[in-house]
Amino acid sequence: MDHVSIVVSDLDAAVAFFVELGMEREGEAPIEGRWADRVNGIDDVRVDIVMMRTPDGHGKVELTRFRSPAAISAEPSVAPPNTLGLRSIMLAVDVVDDVVTRLRPHGAELPGEVVRYEDIYRLCYLRGPEGIIVALAEQLN
Repeated sequence: MDHVSIVVSDLDAAVAFFVELGMEREGEAPIEGRWADRVNGIDDVRVDIVMMRTPDGHGKVELTRFRSPAAISAEPSVAPPNTLGLRSIMLAVDVVDDVVTRLRPHGAELPGEVVRYEDIYRLCYLRGPEGIIVALAEQLN
């Protein structure tokens, strides 16, 4: 897998959220032109993208803000975890509680709670800007 793409309306807030998660900005660019229209199947596509890279260098998240046409919502803005479609990205973290604390000033909220899965992980879902859900996994032992 190369990357996961997330469409957002507030690109700066989304970038700040993922930076606080430990990701690094890898690059950014405005994208437009006939090729972009053709690959998206939409006329007059103009977007700004920021590529974020995980600290281990193996994973990437593309944050995309549509300038044209306007982004649309196909579901509730705060969709529950059981909504069909891509719901979350799971990230390995050193200490779940520390990450949750650092992300709260960025608007992050726990839709549930931090739980222990056997003696293997401490896990939680964290909702960030745009309703993005990231799952956090702290490995025990």
